[in-house]
Amino acid sequence: MITSIFSKSKPINFSIVFIISVLTLFIAIYKFNKVELLTRDYVFIGLSYVCCLFSILLLDFIVNKNSLSQTAFYEVILFSFFLLTTPQVFLNYRIVLSNFLILLALRRLISLGTQKDTNKKLFDAGFLIGLASIFHFWAILFFPIAFIALLFYAESEMKKWIIPMLGLIAIIIVSIAYSLIVNDSFFYALHIDPSFSIDLSAYNSIQFIVAITMFLSFGLWSSVSYLRDIKKKKKTFRPSYKIIFIIFIVAGIIMIISPNKNGSEFLFLFSPLAIIISNYIETIEEKWFKELFFILLIVIPFVLLLL
Repeated sequence: MITSIFSKSKPINFSIVFIISVLTLFIAIYKFNKVELLTRDYVFIGLSYVCCLFSILLLDFIVNKNSLSQTAFYEVILFSFFLLTTPQVFLNYRIVLSNFLILLALRRLISLGTQKDTNKKLFDAGFLIGLASIFHFWAILFFPIAFIALLFYAESEMKKWIIPMLGLIAIIIVSIAYSLIVNDSFFYALHIDPSFSIDLSAYNSIQFIVAITMFLSFGLWSSVSYLRDIKKKKKTFRPSYKIIFIIFIVAGIIMIISPNKNGSEFLFLFSPLAIIISNYIETIEEKWFKELFFILLIVIPFVLLLL
């Protein structure tokens, strides 16, 4: 019953998304914030909230536009509940902006399948991923996906393989120019910080243990079905599904190597994970198991609030 409601009523879905996101915002401010907030901090938190809402709308657009699921409703619901598992996301506007830019780049890469404005889309993707890496350096790991997308869409022209690099170079030039004008320094705006850490001790808390267990168990279980069903998709849609899974893998790597592990880095996982799990939910034939699977995804974030 719950799954049928969410799969048919878009107004209800977005109302729930708004309520959950507002709840998450207040939890982030009053439960997870450890310092006294200034006016400037509230502005950045507000920016994070607005950007997250736009990210959810963008995710909905990408899924609908590219037929990445049958109903295109579960994704936004799951994204909002994923936010509830790690409210710290709203306290790091840099990762929120970086993730939003990656979603914009994803939109451009998946639309390569239309074979229209290919050069412009590749340039935009390279530029957006480069811009995203300014806000969070390790977002640069998404850059090779531009070339993987070219392989999936069977683009063999050499100039097309150079275009994403031109987009990346363009953002570097713009950043250097900004740094010279504003800060009298070459690389101030680039925020190049290749430091990394695979020390996962920061996740040694009930919140992170439960959240990671949820993401891993539901994500890996759904991935098996997701990968198996790609072969059943129309040939024109298969590259899009493959790109989503690769983004999921890269997001997991970024989460592991990010030097400052405070929960906000989980955000890169949310969009691809929501798509992968949604596809699995749509394939479940046993109604009771489908309801149970979805209910657990909703209940676990609320249980975390009590811990």
